[in-house]
Amino acid sequence: MYDAILVPTDGSEAAMDAAKHAYSLGERYDATVHVLSVVTNSESATIVGQGDEKLDTLRERGTDSTRRIVEEALSRDVDAVGAVEIGTPDRTILGYAEENDIDVIVMSTHARSGVGRFLRGSVTEQVIRDGETPVLAIQR
Repeated sequence: MYDAILVPTDGSEAAMDAAKHAYSLGERYDATVHVLSVVTNSESATIVGQGDEKLDTLRERGTDSTRRIVEEALSRDVDAVGAVEIGTPDRTILGYAEENDIDVIVMSTHARSGVGRFLRGSVTEQVIRDGETPVLAIQR
């Protein structure tokens, strides 16, 4: 049923919870788990004198986040690969899913409501609304 599973991560505990569901699917279907960290455009915007250092720091964080999930998957004998990309989270996730023939995206939702959700929006909601790949949303 699934050959390729995508887990977007922001390094949060909620993302780790979603990864556990992806491991389970990977084990069950002998699928490869793809782990993606997105450095957002606004985070990577250069600041005079700090641009490259800031971008390198954000990439390192993304690499660390993906590495933790990939290593855990591999320890469970689930094939896994990691990637760090720069862009708008929802568009980058959907682009990665399309380019890599992802069968399902497993991602967390922080269950925000009210002003926080209005101001920040929901990447998970955008991925569900704008994409064609099925999404398993894990509520935290």
